[in-house]
Amino acid sequence: MIVMLIMIMMMVDPINPSFCLETDAYRRKVFFNYEKRIRMRSPPEKVFEYFASHCADNGEIFMTPADLMRAVVPVFPPSESNLVRDGYLQGERTPGELRCAPSQFFMLFDTDNDGLISFKEYIFFVTLLSIPESSFSVAFKMFDLDCNREIHREEFKKVMALMRAHNRQGALHRDGLRAGHNLGGSVENGGLVAYFFGEDGKRCLHHDKFVQFLRDLHDEMLKLEFSHYDYKCRGTISAKDFALSMVAAADLKHLGKLHDRVDDLDKMPHISNVRITLEEFKSFAELRKKLQPFSLAIFSFGEVNGLLTKGDFKRAASQVCDVSLTDNVIEIIFHVFDANRDGSLSSDEFIRVLQKREKDIAQPTEAGIFNFLSCCWNCRSKYSISRLLS
Repeated sequence: MIVMLIMIMMMVDPINPSFCLETDAYRRKVFFNYEKRIRMRSPPEKVFEYFASHCADNGEIFMTPADLMRAVVPVFPPSESNLVRDGYLQGERTPGELRCAPSQFFMLFDTDNDGLISFKEYIFFVTLLSIPESSFSVAFKMFDLDCNREIHREEFKKVMALMRAHNRQGALHRDGLRAGHNLGGSVENGGLVAYFFGEDGKRCLHHDKFVQFLRDLHDEMLKLEFSHYDYKCRGTISAKDFALSMVAAADLKHLGKLHDRVDDLDKMPHISNVRITLEEFKSFAELRKKLQPFSLAIFSFGEVNGLLTKGDFKRAASQVCDVSLTDNVIEIIFHVFDANRDGSLSSDEFIRVLQKREKDIAQPTEAGIFNFLSCCWNCRSKYSISRLLS
């Protein structure tokens, strides 16, 4: 695959011979597509190896929190950097370090105080990120046989095993076994298990504490994504980088067209000079969480009125989803998704891209969430009987 990429990059565009495909802009697109395929189609061991940037003296490799973010969330190299790619697979060109700020959240359960994430903790994280909070609550409550909103370590392991079975990365892992590499041991006993239940495993985990942990995890991943694009540590990101963060989730067959619209921002200084704050970035992420009622609102409005204007979009976000979007954010959204430049949003394309992002990050197996909940119930029943017999 890597050899093929190099051969492609040495070619000349037959339609426009003056455009050399060795340019960094083209290389970024090629590597982005390559890395996106790695996330979606490779076994978790290869995903971990590709994005992990730290190798210990004993040969075991580790991720930084920023590596974890890039392994889960599709991101382009920030426009204000000269980076071409984000992975670290041996044999490829080293991209240099991204300047993401240290993560205080991940340090909470960093038992070695080294700021690094092992393979088993990586599997733990991607499993949690893939399961909706409501689904975990259902599973948690099924295993809470005493109805005291707490579960023990062994009960928690059963819940996590079920979750892994219904997530592509979790279901396909081989406990870090990969020829020629040391990725660590079994995913069953990661440092996070000790963080929740103590070194002796006797502490209980309360439902509310863990749900808050899930929320904090999603929030931290969002901050890391913003920090990734805030390459110069200015506390804001460019309009182009915000647009890149939106279109990065698009299907590969539509990505080229959307990326061209992002590039067009360079010709529009009244938009390209806009800076997006972390709060604006978070507000847009909040809208993604409420995509179902929002999409229903804008599609219904479009059916009746034909055109969906910026004011209509802003009102739907505010009144239906209780999300306040600034004019700058809406201006960038419309620039990217107003396909024919008639002042109306191509709402189907916009919704499709946002849905794709949530689906790709979750990476569910084909079994689906209802089968997952069914397994929870069956496992809970067996566990109840075993407790009674013992």
